[in-house]
Amino acid sequence: MYMNTPAEIARNYINIGIKKVKLPYIKMFILGIYAGMFIASGGICSIVCSYRLTGGDGRFISGLVFPIGLMLVLCAGAELFTGNCLLIIPLCCKKITIGEMLISWLIVYIGNFVGGIIMAFFVVYGHVPNLFENSIAQSLVNTATMKTTLSFGDAFVKGILCNFMVCLSVWLSFAAKDFFSKIAGLWTPILLFISCGYEHVVANMFYIPAGLFSSYEYDLPRPGLDWGRLFYKNLIPVTLGNICGGVILVGLGYWYVYLTPDNLGVNSSQIFENQKKEFEINKKID
Repeated sequence: MYMNTPAEIARNYINIGIKKVKLPYIKMFILGIYAGMFIASGGICSIVCSYRLTGGDGRFISGLVFPIGLMLVLCAGAELFTGNCLLIIPLCCKKITIGEMLISWLIVYIGNFVGGIIMAFFVVYGHVPNLFENSIAQSLVNTATMKTTLSFGDAFVKGILCNFMVCLSVWLSFAAKDFFSKIAGLWTPILLFISCGYEHVVANMFYIPAGLFSSYEYDLPRPGLDWGRLFYKNLIPVTLGNICGGVILVGLGYWYVYLTPDNLGVNSSQIFENQKKEFEINKKID
């Protein structure tokens, strides 16, 4: 076949998840930083490319460009908190522990945040927002202000919807067996979530600090925008929503459909033993 079936993706992700949680913590952290920087790169590019457009046109162009960030994560190699919500799959298969999953989430989350801050600092103080007579600086402030004025409920629900799409993008990329098919698979769900204005916590780790830095550097008004609101008005509810969207809507659903004994249609213990042996072989090769 030219692609992995959904059942094959589910089984393959068991090994993928084991490898993720077994990474040395420092490597996990560095790969988390990379992911934060990659997503931020897609974010600033989407703002630059759509700055003159409004309404649906602007969102569509942003959506076409933003997936560059996830492409870099999945193809260049990085650890993204939102995509790693799929670790619930090997957890439910009892191949990793809840402690391993939570530690991985925490380290990658912090790494993503550091990466987002680094890129926000470089972008603003490298004066990328000078483009188009400082229009990009104002766009960054406007974006950050919008994100920190959402109600808790709106941020939470938009977070659920967002990571439903992000985890499906990751899932589709694992269906592919070649580079270009992987990119094609991951692109469309990200286009959808950006076009619809859903909330992605790692993207916001760049957007909101970049808006704050821009307000300082360009002396722009920032009504209601501060570091405290970054956390309690956005990152906290969006993080909770992203977890629910990735874990419940994608991870648990596909685990139940494809990896529980009643649905495998074959000896599940034998499949898991084969997965374990394959992992041990790969570990020796690495």
